[in-house]
Amino acid sequence: MTGSHTGRARALADAVRVPYWLDRPERPDPLPPSHGATGTDLLVVGGGYSGLWTALLAKQDDPDRDVLLVEAGTCGWAASGRNGGFCASSLTHGLANGVDRFPDEIDQLERLGRENLDAIATAVADLGIDCDFERTGELAVAVEPYQLDALAEDAALARRYGHDVRLLDADEVRAEVDSPTYLGGLWDRDRVAMLDPARLAWGLRRAALGLGVRIHEHTRVTGLRADGAALRAETAGGPDAIPGSVRARQVVLATNAFPPLLRRLRAWLVPVYDYALMTEPLTDAQRTSIGWANRQGLADTGNQFHYYRITGDGRILFGGYDAVYHYGNRVAPSLEQRDATFTALADHFFTTFPQLDGLRFSHRWGGVIDTCTRFCPFFGTAYDGRLAYAAGYTGLGVGATRFGARVMLDLLGGGDTPLTRLDLVYRKPLPFPPEPVRAAGIHLTRWSLARADARDGRRNLWLRTLDRLGLGFDS
Repeated sequence: MTGSHTGRARALADAVRVPYWLDRPERPDPLPPSHGATGTDLLVVGGGYSGLWTALLAKQDDPDRDVLLVEAGTCGWAASGRNGGFCASSLTHGLANGVDRFPDEIDQLERLGRENLDAIATAVADLGIDCDFERTGELAVAVEPYQLDALAEDAALARRYGHDVRLLDADEVRAEVDSPTYLGGLWDRDRVAMLDPARLAWGLRRAALGLGVRIHEHTRVTGLRADGAALRAETAGGPDAIPGSVRARQVVLATNAFPPLLRRLRAWLVPVYDYALMTEPLTDAQRTSIGWANRQGLADTGNQFHYYRITGDGRILFGGYDAVYHYGNRVAPSLEQRDATFTALADHFFTTFPQLDGLRFSHRWGGVIDTCTRFCPFFGTAYDGRLAYAAGYTGLGVGATRFGARVMLDLLGGGDTPLTRLDLVYRKPLPFPPEPVRAAGIHLTRWSLARADARDGRRNLWLRTLDRLGLGFDS
């Protein structure tokens, strides 16, 4: 078993420090930045899933609408190209969280989530997006005895809402994926698809361009202000940061965890860094040793949990466990690498799969996730309804961003729609406190979650207080 420091170092020695998904020759060439002054009907700020779905849907709704998307890097380079590729139907970061926070409309939210996942599947097929989309479902595994009761409770809740789940004992779960750490599992078979996240982003970009969306990459929006009946975004484009501007009738903010252009969002959002490893391709013998014929996404059920999946080319992505916040909502490229976390993940990987001793990691990377106190997206408008935003997806944005794009377009339309009437849409999460209380509270919560994992899930006074207040920090 590769449990020694030397073994972990050997496994990580050749891992390049870039996201695997983005490190491939099919990556599209960047589009030119925006220079000078221009105008548009709809300006979309941000070229991740949220912005790309918004631009695409807006153009499908009205082919005559001029839509301009600007992205500070390249489309899909941030969270949309760094995640695990779990595309879930849940709009509420899981059914249990939705039941707790939106009990009066959870049936409707579950239906909307299923429709949204089906719509993504249809779009991928109709638009010819080659992103390895597979309706495999997700397998949650218990690795401590106390977690078995929670799996049974989750199974009962899922069945109450009509979901296709299967509770597995130790032998059954190891017949699906063989790890000596597994004591039981819950296979959710209808609510999660697996996909290649970067290829999804690149495919949405290509489709949007094909419909006539104008896209400028390497174009950063530096300011936003009212300009008569419109809004004006100040921009800086290209390596020389040539200034420019965009006058837009309407604006969508789809900037995820990055410092928001709208000051009010700072109270509701916290950026946390998540990390992942990718292995080299497994040999046939290695694949046989672990099984995994049904290719489900996997996650264990601790507070500090791991998520992992097998890729189209037979690698294993293994991520999670640490969710790291930096004082003052700091976001910086230097924070995307954290050797202590990579070493811990490598150790946990070989504890999970000791039969893969000798396997090496090809890539290691991190990325920033936007989270809020209710762990699922929130929405709103500003500038008298001329700007709409969505944020706070907390790691489940691969699927929910398409729903969020539809919500933002409804909000910009100004009408009363089934989506704009949802509690999910018009209610805001509780704000985080200002610094230094924010950082102290988050670090105390992370310590408490780790302590709960070490004490058979028993939550201390701090966590129980957060539960009562509806606040928290999801690792």
